[in-house]
Amino acid sequence: MTRALSISSFLEPWTPAGASLMHPHAQMVALPIVPNEVRVRADEARHHFDEAGTCAFCEMLDQELAQQTRIVLESEHFVAFVPYAAVSPFHIWVMPRAHISSYLYAQAEEVADLANMMHTVLRKLYVGLNNPDFNYVIRTAPIRDLGAPYLHWYITIVPRLSYAAGFELGSGIFINASLPEECAQFLRDTER
Repeated sequence: MTRALSISSFLEPWTPAGASLMHPHAQMVALPIVPNEVRVRADEARHHFDEAGTCAFCEMLDQELAQQTRIVLESEHFVAFVPYAAVSPFHIWVMPRAHISSYLYAQAEEVADLANMMHTVLRKLYVGLNNPDFNYVIRTAPIRDLGAPYLHWYITIVPRLSYAAGFELGSGIFINASLPEECAQFLRDTER
């Protein structure tokens, strides 16, 4: 028996974050492969480590802490910041201060600190940006790379305030008309 495909099946309610369920939820996905985007990111980090002998993510975090212009929030174990070349407005990375390749190695006190950090950052987005749809991703080492000295786990938070259009879809290059320093300042100034 074949099922007729109707256009209405593509017009189901959805949110800019890509959800078809109209309530807050999260998804955890485990794959038997390492997606190309994850593999490329790990390969670039490995290449930097081979060339410089340092973790590129640790270097980035050190630069952000030294400049302080893109920092949104700091805690004992984590730093939330808008990356220098943020893909979209208010794109945030939440990164552990300590070099840890995988979320699996986070200690109980770090997880508790992360929960407080995420609550505060998400509250600032909720209040400051009027409850935007968003996605977040835990970017952690693949199982085969646990303990790799060139990887550093972190969380990306991507408020869905802009859309990928023809240029972005065709090139894989994203245009972000916002300044990361201004986005970070706005969120720092937002009461939670």
